[in-house]
Amino acid sequence: MKIKEIISELESMAPLAYAEDFDNVGLLVGNPETTATGVLVCHDALENVLDEAIAKNCNLIVCFHPIIFSGLKKINGKNYVERVVIKAIKNDIAIYAIHTALDNHLEGVNKIFCDALGLINTKILIPKQNFIRKLVTYTIPENAEEVRNALFDVGAGTIGNYENCSFNSQGIGTYMGNEHSNPEIGERFEFVENKEIKIEVTFEKHLEQKILKALFNKHVYEEVAYEIYDLQNSHQNIGLGMIGELKTSMNEKDFLHFVKDKMQAEGIRYSQYTGKSIKKVAVLGGSGSFAIKNAISAGADVFLTADLKYHDFYEAENQLLLADIGHFESERNTKNYIVDFLRKKILNFAIILSEENTNPVKYL
Repeated sequence: MKIKEIISELESMAPLAYAEDFDNVGLLVGNPETTATGVLVCHDALENVLDEAIAKNCNLIVCFHPIIFSGLKKINGKNYVERVVIKAIKNDIAIYAIHTALDNHLEGVNKIFCDALGLINTKILIPKQNFIRKLVTYTIPENAEEVRNALFDVGAGTIGNYENCSFNSQGIGTYMGNEHSNPEIGERFEFVENKEIKIEVTFEKHLEQKILKALFNKHVYEEVAYEIYDLQNSHQNIGLGMIGELKTSMNEKDFLHFVKDKMQAEGIRYSQYTGKSIKKVAVLGGSGSFAIKNAISAGADVFLTADLKYHDFYEAENQLLLADIGHFESERNTKNYIVDFLRKKILNFAIILSEENTNPVKYL
């Protein structure tokens, strides 16, 4: 099995198009054509993790956080990032990062967070914007079903919990071919009026090339008329953070102790108690101060995240409880999820969960 085949499975779980624009996801180091000897899944690809991969004969490391985040102008081993890259190249180890591609996934980081707390009725907190496009095309009635089905097969027409969604309307199409044309209906230089079906489907923007390939392959016309539009609609199944409900409400103090236990947090920093019971819970794994107002607008009783600064806690304004449980702690179950996924997809192959704790924060 080649590394690119494992990457294909990872990207079926969390397409790279789901990642935020600022992020650096995908294959960061290595050749996708290399034959894989084993996969080590970790939170951070640090030097000790590379040593573990070497010892366990794994030449592909799948990490949550990208070890290379911003551009490297020199690689001479002066910092931990450069040392990792050098060691990986020297030992022919590939590094693949998944990060916000899995953050934004409906079953990803924040659903894992919610599941650890037993939350129900979960949904995306901040749906992804500018991710949906619409295809409009026209064909003869006899060709409409074949075109629609081809588009559906490559992912068009999915809206929330519904698939094969389209809008179809009848009309009259006109055309006249020139000397170079080879019309399906009519002759060159003949003005043709013909019944046509207008087909409209939405799709996630990263599928555009597949959508167009399917359209051109199944359309009967020599020249395919089509239009693609960017939509302002939010994508309810892709986005950052999540909000759900506890099965039974708790008081604030008991809830924080509950979170500390479930997320194995060494400590929790939190804002002033509001005096309200906790029922509706918003979460965002990793750094989430930017989503405080979203949590308030969603009616959350508490917002669990990490990396909150001093002044961030003021933003609670007694409307909800803010709690910083630690960056690593909020994402700690992610690598287990990746391992479980790969083991189900790739049988009889070494998929190993890293034993290294890469949390850089220590508590007294």
